[in-house]
Amino acid sequence: MVATNVKAETMSLMDKRSALEAEMNAIIARLSQPGAPGVSGGLVDSEGFPRSDIDIPVVRAERHRLAELRNDHKEITEKINQNIQILHSARLESRSSVYKNPGNDDGSETQTSSTTDTVALMTSQNVLMRHSPNSMDVDVLISRPFAMVDEIADASPAVEDGLQLGDQILKFGDVEAGDNLLQRLSSEAQSNMGRAVPVVIVRQGIVINLTVTPRSWQGRGLLGCHFRIL
Repeated sequence: MVATNVKAETMSLMDKRSALEAEMNAIIARLSQPGAPGVSGGLVDSEGFPRSDIDIPVVRAERHRLAELRNDHKEITEKINQNIQILHSARLESRSSVYKNPGNDDGSETQTSSTTDTVALMTSQNVLMRHSPNSMDVDVLISRPFAMVDEIADASPAVEDGLQLGDQILKFGDVEAGDNLLQRLSSEAQSNMGRAVPVVIVRQGIVINLTVTPRSWQGRGLLGCHFRIL
């Protein structure tokens, strides 16, 4: 019963988070249109006067709303991760228990996992599934995005290799979590210039595997995109 209630709550939270992400992506897309200032670009011209080519009150309102959505997204994501940890623990506990299956004439012991389906249902939303090389058992790895693509340039290596605005990064090469993430992302790109880097992202609730090759191009950086740490 506990697992069922946690599952229902988590699925509801995932729906809310998806709605937040859709609104966030829409705002980011509007702020990143050609000529727009982006998520963090300046609102004054080279002489220090307010830019006349953009609607500054609208931009400020959009940025304020984006900040609110990010805070809500962070809180919901933390709650989702807590719930998934509970479900994951319940799954491990149930897998360790055994019972005599009355349907087996030989009286063999059968393992039961009452929450396996519950956890598996969430794989498309928040959980990576991997097979252990030493076992056919499925290892459910709880994973949380640590960065998001909040700016991306047209015709950049990032775009050409499949990254999109709003993609959330689960893994970029050897970078998955921890401290100094922006510095580590930059170092990972520089140390792999010209080589394909495996990237795992979440896009609209779906886990996607990509390879991105950092390289020189006509724009700035080796990828042509900006990551915001979540």
